[in-house]
Amino acid sequence: MLTLVENASRTAENRAIISGKKTYTYGELLGESCLLASLLLRDTHDLAEAPVAFMISPGFDYVAVQWAIWQAGGIAVPLCITYPPPSLQHVIDNTGAKIVVGGREYESILAPLTDGRGIQLLILESVDRGSIDLKQLPKIVPDRKAMILYTSGTTSLPKGVVTTHKNIEAQIRALVTAWEWSSSDHILCALPLHHVHGVINVISCAMWSGATVEFVHPFSVESVFSVFERGDVNLFMAVPTIYFKLITYWESLSAAEQQSMNGILSKFRLMVSGSAALPVSTMEKWEKISGHRLLERYGMTEIGMGISNPYRGERKAGYIGQPLPGVTVRLTDDQNRVVVNNDPGEIQIRGENVFAEYWNNPAATEKAFTPDGWFRTGDVAVVEHGYYRILGRDSVDIIKSGGYKISALEIEEVIRTYPAVVDVSVVGLENEEWGELVAAALMVREAIDMSELNSWLRERMPPYKTPRRYTVAKELPRNAMGKILKNEVKKLF
Repeated sequence: MLTLVENASRTAENRAIISGKKTYTYGELLGESCLLASLLLRDTHDLAEAPVAFMISPGFDYVAVQWAIWQAGGIAVPLCITYPPPSLQHVIDNTGAKIVVGGREYESILAPLTDGRGIQLLILESVDRGSIDLKQLPKIVPDRKAMILYTSGTTSLPKGVVTTHKNIEAQIRALVTAWEWSSSDHILCALPLHHVHGVINVISCAMWSGATVEFVHPFSVESVFSVFERGDVNLFMAVPTIYFKLITYWESLSAAEQQSMNGILSKFRLMVSGSAALPVSTMEKWEKISGHRLLERYGMTEIGMGISNPYRGERKAGYIGQPLPGVTVRLTDDQNRVVVNNDPGEIQIRGENVFAEYWNNPAATEKAFTPDGWFRTGDVAVVEHGYYRILGRDSVDIIKSGGYKISALEIEEVIRTYPAVVDVSVVGLENEEWGELVAAALMVREAIDMSELNSWLRERMPPYKTPRRYTVAKELPRNAMGKILKNEVKKLF
């Protein structure tokens, strides 16, 4: 029996999920997931690691379908509910899924992608539960493939990341231990559920612990604050973009409303930020509002979470912290030698949390690992006073200009402190003389004199780090998790 399911059977009376103004217990979740697993097993006794794609809105049905696929022996493939049809087609085709489960609201999108292609489309609301005969569920061993999540594709085409049940359990155990989850926790989920942040950090950790997950869908800042005001939620995890929106909304409230919200937020146990670099300015503003110093951590689709600021202890602004339990980390240079003397290097990860393979892509899988078995993250960091600090992604955030290796993230932090700047993305543009030119795309509150900005920056950073080109954009291109797409930013120039 899966440990998630085994844990749930021991907390059957606990509140598991709140969604659509309804509350569901763990017992109800187990009952629905077993029923749907039997539906998936109608023509077989074991899905035997067959991929099953599903497009379900965040809520009780999402978790029930995910658990059903796992209990039936299949590989769960969550589809992003905001993807355009070509992106959905890519995932369905790439995985070779022969079963697609969808909510009624997505039937018109999924039908053209499955009709006449030998794919069974199951619309959840159309399932006659009374006609389903409960079946003996297969035994699921830890090494079985469990899930395929697709990379964000910020630097290359999205790849299907395969994790086993063993990988997922290792990812959950590390966070439950490090962040001290318990059955009394109540977390609000406002994250997309085709990504490790929402799937593992929020839902799976809560379900493992016998805690409660409350869903807000569709997302709005007003609905998030409305749930906060009830006073039940004590845990919140979001991306920097969401915290930025919450800050903006809080600033629009009256002084009395702000004070009331401050008191509510101060009672939370933990607030976490991830999936993109957290601007120090955002962390500081949120701390003034909520009384909480956001816990920033580091992870990616291939490893779950690998590094985290401490739950108990100092959380350093601009740092991602220290390795999580069961995770081993090293930094290496361009020749794959372990760096010394606090030099920067590529983050490499080893542990049971690390994914099994890229789906149907052995060449990419082999390239992702060192000869001695470490996963190459492609992110560059440095260790300072025992804490890891990200300098950026080697392919897009480390700009090689005039013989220097320059961290785009460091420049962005400085530019964000300029009063008229709302947000910024720094990239390297190909240049014959310099290799790459430092360039900055800005979102601004008001018109900026770029020569004044440049003079201001030169007082705060070396000339070789100061951007040589600027452009202003109404919005910076982002993916569904709020991460800026730097290859798209380059096109702005």
